[in-house]
Amino acid sequence: MTANNVSRPVLVFDSGIGGLTVLREARVLMPERGFIYVADDAGFPYGGWEEEALTARILSLFERLLSDYRPEICIIACNTAFTLAGAALREKFPDMTFVGTVPAIKPAAERTRSGLVSVLATPGTVKRAYTRDLIQSFATQCHVRLVGSENLARMAEAYIRGEALSDDEIRAEIAPCFVEMDGKKTDIVVLACTHYPFMANLFRRLAPWPVDWLDPAEAIARQARRKVPLVDGVEHPEEFDFAVFTSGNPDFATRRLMQGFGLSTN
Repeated sequence: MTANNVSRPVLVFDSGIGGLTVLREARVLMPERGFIYVADDAGFPYGGWEEEALTARILSLFERLLSDYRPEICIIACNTAFTLAGAALREKFPDMTFVGTVPAIKPAAERTRSGLVSVLATPGTVKRAYTRDLIQSFATQCHVRLVGSENLARMAEAYIRGEALSDDEIRAEIAPCFVEMDGKKTDIVVLACTHYPFMANLFRRLAPWPVDWLDPAEAIARQARRKVPLVDGVEHPEEFDFAVFTSGNPDFATRRLMQGFGLSTN
């Protein structure tokens, strides 16, 4: 492998800033790599988009991103984006490796004791055939409730930036995840949006009973590590570790947040 290839960055893409949960884990496993974080804040939130229009947008964005930054690998740290456009991305850009984010239904089905699992996601992820195929493939023995929140991604963005949230509003968003049936209770909630793990402590505090909140970020990072060659003795490249916002105008709170994650916002 050439020195040029060794220095190529890892690109992490999300509709907003929720993908920082994945970036955080990926950095631990790939300390020798530089990272470019791309937030499509001009298109956020993705949940309300029509599928055809959103797919076209994502493909157009990646045509430019791959040309501009030549990453070694792309992590799609967004359930909605990958369940919708993952196959189209791989078809259009066959020379690029894409690591996707999908609802962690398989591990949830393997871990549940009660057989009652909920998937907390955006409306776009809930309605996707990809999600239902995962249930059919891995969780037919479970009762899986799909909960599509219209508001949690926005709330998570506000919370990450330091804004105060109402307990009652959060409680209302997560309440449908909790099911009691035949003397059993939901024991696992899949966090099927990368924004949601930032709020996990709030969820735990406000939940009507304890459950396992399943965060897929570490598993996504492990998969990316498997795809990226580990090269000993390579210093972390200084020219990377920056964030790109499609709006071109992140606010002060967002820029400060990026700095906290070691990312510049040139």
